[in-house]
Order: sequence, then structure tokens, then C-alpha cells
Amino acid sequence: MTLEVEVFWSFRSPYSYLAAPRLAEIARDYDVEMRVRPVYPLAVRVEGFFKRQDRRWPMYVARDAFRTAQMLGLPFGPPRPDPIVMDFSTGEVAKDQPYIGRLTRLGQAAVEAGHGLPFIVEVSRLIWGGEVQGWDQGDHLAQATARAGLDLATLERRIATDADRLETAIQESHARMEDVGHWGVPTMVFQDEPFFGQDRIETLLWRMRQHGLAARS
Repeated sequence: MTLEVEVFWSFRSPYSYLAAPRLAEIARDYDVEMRVRPVYPLAVRVEGFFKRQDRRWPMYVARDAFRTAQMLGLPFGPPRPDPIVMDFSTGEVAKDQPYIGRLTRLGQAAVEAGHGLPFIVEVSRLIWGGEVQGWDQGDHLAQATARAGLDLATLERRIATDADRLETAIQESHARMEDVGHWGVPTMVFQDEPFFGQDRIETLLWRMRQHGLAARS
């Protein structure tokens, strides 16, 4: 029996990036459907989010994400540009968010095209892999999309002509994440039980094994 896991995921989250390849490995090796649900980061969903956080928190996250990437053998570096437009000195997040808006809608369109998981793997590595400056320039995003088995121009047309419906789907994912009792990313949900963070993937596997997780033949 195929098991289903909902994956609430943000392009601005380094931990989402770190989780993506391992989730793809699980989908490859086990009879599991990873249902990717792109969401906006808390900086966009919650007004004034960064203003209420300890100023030391972002620096700790950067340090922890870097060492976790080293442990996992993944490339890592700060995104250039940051998917969120904000002033780190004040915590002020701009009202206009061209990068994360585009990325999240592209992610939803990729999900609906049946390639959500490979799309987030490839595009998050482009953003967080530390190898590309100006991921939004040139053909970087087009190449990453092609590696995921999709055509960027086709996705761009879809988000231009179907923006309202895609946005509704994203907002439904926000509501679903709240219903299962969490707010952060990455959050994996199996049978309405949330598993928050890239460091809960092994716990998720343990739980799925209790419900008959089977290797793919």
C-alpha cells in the first residue's frame, strides 16, 4: 500500500533545502508519495515576524544550517539574491515580494504538473547551494527546471494566466498546515501527524514503518 506524506515547504528555508534530497531518496526507495505543498515563509505569512525574534536567532540558523549541510555532504551558501526582500537591521519585510511570490507559485505549478519533488530539489539547490550568484538571472532557473523534467517558460505562462487559482491553492496549504498543528517548514505530515524539521525525517520513517512502509521493488 502506497503511503502518503504531505510536505510543507518554503524556498526561503535552508532547512527545507537540506530536507529535500532525503525526501526524494525516500520517494525513490520506498512506496511513498511525497505530496509537496509550497507555502510562503513566516516572514511573509506573519507580519512583523522577524521584529519579534531574538537578533541572535538568524545568525544561529545560518551557522547550524552550514554545519548540517557539511554533515549531509551538501553544498551550502547564502542565497544571492535572498528570496525575501527585507532589512536585516530592522527586521522590516517589504510589502512587495517578487522573488518568493514567483518561486512559490512556480512550485505550486510544478506540483500540479506532477514534478513537485524534483522541482524543489533542483531549485532549492540553485538558491542555497552557494554555487550561483544571481540565481534569478540568465538561464539558471530554466536549467534547474529542466533538470526537474519541466519547462520554465511553460510554468511561467501558467502562473501568469492562472495566478489566482494557484494563490488559492497556496493559501489552502497554509490552512492545512495550521489544521495539523504546525507553522514552520519543513513540516512533513503523515496521517495527520506533523514532523517538523529536517532532523525529524528518521522519526517520520520510524512512524511509517509502523504502518507497513515497503521498499520499492
